[in-house]
Amino acid sequence: MRLVWCLLRPEDELHNLRGTLLPPTAHAASAKQLTLAAAGDDVRIAQYHGGVIAPDVRLGRNVVIPHPELVNLYGCTIGDSCKIASFVEIQRGVVLGNNVKVEAFAFIPTGVRIEDGVFIGPHVCFTNDRYPRAASEAGQLLAADDWEVVPTLVKRGASIGANATIMCGVTIGENSLVGAGSTVTHDVAPNMLAVGSPARPVGPRPQA
Repeated sequence: MRLVWCLLRPEDELHNLRGTLLPPTAHAASAKQLTLAAAGDDVRIAQYHGGVIAPDVRLGRNVVIPHPELVNLYGCTIGDSCKIASFVEIQRGVVLGNNVKVEAFAFIPTGVRIEDGVFIGPHVCFTNDRYPRAASEAGQLLAADDWEVVPTLVKRGASIGANATIMCGVTIGENSLVGAGSTVTHDVAPNMLAVGSPARPVGPRPQA
């Protein structure tokens, strides 16, 4: 399947932006959205002034990125019909399922897997290293191979509220809800509401 970057405006036809920079004049128009169109067997590539969508990003059908110049995506896989808001960073190896919504300023590093239908609120921060440090005891800057990525899993239909911090190595259960501002240090059971710092279960997830 060929993936083609398209900038969509009411007054414009679809423009192929593959391998190009988004012009500065396009940055401010809120009506513009980046959408995915299936078209054969090519690969879509795009890089934007102020943001990066790397060539090795794999995107499904009908992904919406309203401001592609304001995201950083590297080597990740984004499923069908996902929506990625502004100032989001998704790092190499991350997998998002279908129908995932990621709100503004979320940070999703290497090692995180998110299943279908998950909501990631604004300013949610995942971690992937239990004992982070910049340099060794000898003062040498640590490289990528000098630390261990600890995986995290968010199961189908879970929701994570604004400003929550997700410590690495946990599983957030299916259809569970993490309250805004919580710090998750242990697994969250399916269908449960967890709140606080550290987050603790307080009952079943409320029904909308």
